[in-house]
Amino acid sequence: MIKTEKIIHLRSSRGRKVRVVREHYLRERVPCYSSLCLSDCVNDGKLLPGDVTHYMVPDAAVVLDFLEILEFRELQGIVFTQTACQAVQGKGRRFYNRLRSLIKDPRHDCVLFANEFQEYSYCPREKGESQEKWQTRCVYSAAVWYYNHLAGRMNVVMITEDQDAVARYGSLNSGVYVVSVQDYLQNFWPELLNAHELYASIRQALQEKEGEDSLKEYADHLPAQVLEAGIKSGRYIQGTLNVSKHRALSEAFVMTGELSDKSTDLSSGVLVSGTKHRNRAVHGDTVVVELLSKSEWKGKVMALTEGQGDEKVGEESQSNPIATGRVVGILQRNWRDYVVTFPTRDVTQSQTRNSQRVLVIPWDRRIPKIRISTQQADTLQDHRVVVRIDSWESTSLYPNGHSVRVLGRAGELETEVQTILIENCIHVAPFSEAQLREMPVNSSEMPWKVDPEEAERRRDLRGTHLVFSIDPRGCEDVDDTLSVRRLKGGSLLELGVHIADVSHFVSEGSLTDLEARARATTYYLADRRYDMLPAILSADLCSLLGGVDRYAMSVLWELNAETLTVQSVWFGRTIIRSSYQLHYELAQALLNGESADVPELDGLTVSDRDARLAELIEALEMLTNVARHLRVQRDRKGALELEGLEVRAQLDEDKNITALVPRQPLEVHETVAECMIYANHWVARKIQETFPSQALLRRHPPPRQELFSQLTATAAAKGFTMETRSNKDLAESLDRAVDPQDPLVNRLLRMMATQAMSQAVYFSTGSQSQEQFYHYGLALDRYTHFTSPIRRYADIVVHRLLIAAVEAEKGEELAKAPHTNKELEEMAHHINTKNQAAQRAQTLSTVLFQCLYFKDKDPDKDPRCVADGIIYAIRDNGVLVFVPEYGLKAPVYLKNKEGQVMAAVGLDGGWEWQSGSVRRCQDQISTTSSGGSTTFALFDHVTVRVSVKSSPSHSDTLNLELISNKPHGGGAAPAMNTQGQRQLVQEVVRQAEEAQEKAARQPRLSKEEREFRQSKTPNLYSLLEEVRELALRELPEVPVPCASTA
Repeated sequence: MIKTEKIIHLRSSRGRKVRVVREHYLRERVPCYSSLCLSDCVNDGKLLPGDVTHYMVPDAAVVLDFLEILEFRELQGIVFTQTACQAVQGKGRRFYNRLRSLIKDPRHDCVLFANEFQEYSYCPREKGESQEKWQTRCVYSAAVWYYNHLAGRMNVVMITEDQDAVARYGSLNSGVYVVSVQDYLQNFWPELLNAHELYASIRQALQEKEGEDSLKEYADHLPAQVLEAGIKSGRYIQGTLNVSKHRALSEAFVMTGELSDKSTDLSSGVLVSGTKHRNRAVHGDTVVVELLSKSEWKGKVMALTEGQGDEKVGEESQSNPIATGRVVGILQRNWRDYVVTFPTRDVTQSQTRNSQRVLVIPWDRRIPKIRISTQQADTLQDHRVVVRIDSWESTSLYPNGHSVRVLGRAGELETEVQTILIENCIHVAPFSEAQLREMPVNSSEMPWKVDPEEAERRRDLRGTHLVFSIDPRGCEDVDDTLSVRRLKGGSLLELGVHIADVSHFVSEGSLTDLEARARATTYYLADRRYDMLPAILSADLCSLLGGVDRYAMSVLWELNAETLTVQSVWFGRTIIRSSYQLHYELAQALLNGESADVPELDGLTVSDRDARLAELIEALEMLTNVARHLRVQRDRKGALELEGLEVRAQLDEDKNITALVPRQPLEVHETVAECMIYANHWVARKIQETFPSQALLRRHPPPRQELFSQLTATAAAKGFTMETRSNKDLAESLDRAVDPQDPLVNRLLRMMATQAMSQAVYFSTGSQSQEQFYHYGLALDRYTHFTSPIRRYADIVVHRLLIAAVEAEKGEELAKAPHTNKELEEMAHHINTKNQAAQRAQTLSTVLFQCLYFKDKDPDKDPRCVADGIIYAIRDNGVLVFVPEYGLKAPVYLKNKEGQVMAAVGLDGGWEWQSGSVRRCQDQISTTSSGGSTTFALFDHVTVRVSVKSSPSHSDTLNLELISNKPHGGGAAPAMNTQGQRQLVQEVVRQAEEAQEKAARQPRLSKEEREFRQSKTPNLYSLLEEVRELALRELPEVPVPCASTA
């Protein structure tokens, strides 16, 4: 080991330059991480392959500017030097973490080489040498060392954009080549067209950045040290910028739950009014704001707003003034991939000899226009394109970026679906061949069988337990089954919940496990799903299908047959064989005593059939009785019954409806859900007691009381009182708030209660006090997810924790948790983020297909476009209406931008825009015109016309237009099951049958399934369970994303 000195120039907290001299130690033996190493390096971790044509070493500038290209998986054998990584670290934490993740990811063939600690590759900086030149020299020295270290067995290519370095080093050493990025791609990867296009786009963006104007459009951000000091002193406030999707130009909020002083409550956030005060911050950025003087404070806009809204808002449409501020600095950029649309050439764009500078319009209205340089502006008109923001200087009105790839023409179904995925940071590539090689084989030639050695380690329930599943019709991924039987002459009952043992097939740290962790969940869209696990597991070996042997993780309770109190509980690995694969309607028919066909009983004699059917019905009745008891127990503690999903239409690629999601409510849904909740609760208790600080649980924090304001005010308008101090008070209040004349009143109130809820989240028990473990919605002191490991990675983690807890119970050694508290908390944060993205994508997908359903219908002639709606909120210029027939919510404007109001015309009840005025009260709004006055109150039923409002740059939205101030069809409010619903159901059934007949004539696997190994059939049970436990789901009657609601 050799000791030397390293000189570093830093800045003090006051901005002064400081020269620091540090001891620096050089070693002869530093790991090279190559499989071709002949020097016995200690290479722990992944290794560079030996079957590539060369190793590639990018210099620091290339890593800084072209990391996106280096992320292509086709590029193999990449050596990132310590010098380049330290240069990236100076660019920002987000960019540095991205590079670290790339190096750690075993799916990418790249390694980190500590060149500055290697005795023969270290290069001290020479006097007068610029940092960029020194970094390039260090990287070249590392490339030469690699070639010599491997004894010339592998050529090494250094890539740089420094043409002087290419000329200087290009011919110094044979076997070490120095080329530009463009030459490297052209010579080594000519067929990788996406990389070539990305390089051209980034290169143009860099050139344009060099020639920007110097005139300032925004104030400079304060230095980091000033921001930190201001935050500590209380002068500045730190938070996340949330731009309003309804008023993107005028309103944004910096969300922070802190108090700046004793008199200013910032729990609802700080209003940032206008883009100038936003000061180049983008939605999602972590910013620092300074409060304005109270005389400059503004209020929230209370009127309905179309599109992005106007930056200038009149005082008459605002609420009481709230804390208002301006952005003075940005702590962390949280930029992502954005989908944009190239505008039509009806406006002049700046142009140079080789490219055009175009202002592209983001699909997300909360994102500002982005200026990019491209040579394809004409070709890409009306196309959706993925872009990334590079910078936003104070001299530019808009951020600068570059294009990444083209998705397709706007409006096409596949383009819109991919837009939804990208906008929610969902990147789902096909499962790789390496991942699929880890999977077990199950084919007609090599059928999968239970391993005898594995069977010895498990409890065998195949001959002792009547196991059955209850799922939606046609379900493929059956991850839970149930059993119930009498013990000891009937004095005890044994209840069993048996869950697919996914962790047996997915080893921790395997490629499949890493991919499942990255996805975190199965993504359900309206017409497809992207599985978390390969189909051989999700639809076969981990699916608890009827009549086949399967590995399971089981929870078995012994209950007192009279009181149903728990006498004992057993956890462990089992082998099961499901006897019946029931669907919900069949199970409910059996419980109701109706005649039903059970396929598993076909071919038996009458006596055998009757005996087995009686056995099955008895088990279902016992299960139902236990579930009722469990529900009553939770109700007594304050469990909430909130509004769930009803009817939702799904369409195929030809815009035909193929299914309704999810179902008509049945008691058997409650039965299954209660058993799953019970299992999740007991597993949570087990793993938390064994690993007090390293267990993955799920908590549902109590909502903030101020979020109940709309619910309490709306209920009061109908004469109901809402107590919200606890979940039990809220549940009892909702149960009392029933209008016998209109069942929709209670339904709307439960929707509003759902909106007020906080989100349930995963967490590590070591990061929260035990009081914070509580699940508000389910009224349980501890809860987790154990019952769906096929579609949720959190459940796989919980399975591993449960296995470790059971093994610790058997042995004498102290229990060792599979993960540390820090690792588990990071994992929980990742899973929470992915779950929220999955729910947003599912919501947007639903709205997309709702628009497709109405898009080809004439709203003036098609009776399906006319529906009954109920008013659930009042705004300054209109009302918000819920249409139960189609499960949608949208605004109805009573006053337009020209100042006209909706007024009744003639005796037939027609409505049109006329000159007039609008007057709003707390629970009603009145319009006055020459034709008279009309009042609209909360819970009034109105008739609306549904149409689609198309947008070339954003998603299509549903538009509601007032037809009549009376219920659809006249008379009283319609019943829940309207004629329109029945017609829609009939159409769904008919077209579903046609689709099934068509599918029967086609090959078994679709193109998507063959290419991506993804299933196209959604699993409805996933939706049902999420609704039952308030699992992060937004209102199913989704507000149209671009519709203007306040």
